[in-house]
Amino acid sequence: MPFIQNSDNDLKAMLKRIGVENFEELLDSIPEDLRKNNDFGFSKALSEPEVKKHLYTISKNNKNCIDNISFLGGGIYDHYIPAVIDHIVSRSEFYTAYTPYQAEVSQGTLAVMYEFQTLVNRLTGMEVTNDSMYDCGTALAEAAHMARVITNKHSIIVSETVNPQYIDVIKTYSYGLNIPIIMIPSINGITDIEEIEKSIDNDTSAVIVQSPNYFGMIENMDRISEIVHKNNLLFISVYDPISLGILKTPGEYNADIAIAEGQSLGNYQAFGGPLLGLFSTRKKFLRQMPGRLVGLTEDIDGNTGFVMTLQTREQHIKRDRATSNICTNEALCMTRAAIYLILLGKNGLKEISETCLRNSHYLFDELIKIDGINPLFNGLFFKEFAVKLPIPSDILIAALEKKGIYAGIDLCKFNKALSNSILISVTETKSRIELDKFIDEVKIFLN
Repeated sequence: MPFIQNSDNDLKAMLKRIGVENFEELLDSIPEDLRKNNDFGFSKALSEPEVKKHLYTISKNNKNCIDNISFLGGGIYDHYIPAVIDHIVSRSEFYTAYTPYQAEVSQGTLAVMYEFQTLVNRLTGMEVTNDSMYDCGTALAEAAHMARVITNKHSIIVSETVNPQYIDVIKTYSYGLNIPIIMIPSINGITDIEEIEKSIDNDTSAVIVQSPNYFGMIENMDRISEIVHKNNLLFISVYDPISLGILKTPGEYNADIAIAEGQSLGNYQAFGGPLLGLFSTRKKFLRQMPGRLVGLTEDIDGNTGFVMTLQTREQHIKRDRATSNICTNEALCMTRAAIYLILLGKNGLKEISETCLRNSHYLFDELIKIDGINPLFNGLFFKEFAVKLPIPSDILIAALEKKGIYAGIDLCKFNKALSNSILISVTETKSRIELDKFIDEVKIFLN
């Protein structure tokens, strides 16, 4: 059992109870030639991710073992998840916790929510964070609606470099209210800032920009923030939580609302869900923020306790005063994110960010050395980049999948003009051997 300490006496008692002298006797039913001896090939002390990868390599001796390397990204990423997260969230206090409406029976849940709020505030440099939302797309659409309420203006400016799936959600939310969505084009994979200035009018409420954007490029958020606030609008930032280990935070470039997908914080890719929407804002906008907020208080006897301070949805207040129809938060995913951030700390997050940066730039530099492969854009990127191929992307993707490599996202799915372009994500989980395998397979196929 993981994380449970047993003394030698405990082990002897258990073995005696089941009627064997030692653990090895339990393996007698397995043929000798199929057993692995106790030498797992550890030549030195290894970190947890290295141990897991080493044991997984050994497990590939099993029949029908599937070994795929994923370079998929576009909003959901393959980051390492420390084993202790699974252990902690599997405790009944968390996965069967009672709904936090009644504070007297859900102090543990409320305490985690409170810690989560604090952690994300520190991560982003923002003043207020709610207790999560369904995913980044819905959180971003809620942010757009919130901006309209605050400014009493109607239209929203959105950069085309924002994740196209998030843009679709914004448009869906906006359809019934007839909210004008003004799309801003990009130049070389970066938002055209001059077009933002030209598009602002008396009915504009907010500007939405993502950095690193969908193509992995780093936007000039300081300059955009300056323009937005000069025109008395709200600046809605979409960020990658992992990138904040080395990049400027939304608080540092003065975002009014900061939104992110929190899946990368200790949550599995899980075929696309469940996900975790992070939603932060300034304290002065607290009353217009959707979702839940937990506060710290004292009871009549002076004991510290946690309470649901704010939940401005239609079930709790008059419908015309509700800020959102969001009905819940992603409590278990939120708990995983809180544990992940606590485990890593500031230095750990920085190390992961730097490893992502180093791995992605190594792969990028090697790929563009191959004849026919060129950068789709030139500029700064974090852990994701796009390259242009000499053949349609879907052909290369299908070929590499047969070799056990998920090469990336075919950008043609979102823009027909990018039929020969592929979006590749590289995280800290990729070893140099895996990166070189990707490079070699691409060379073999193209040559």
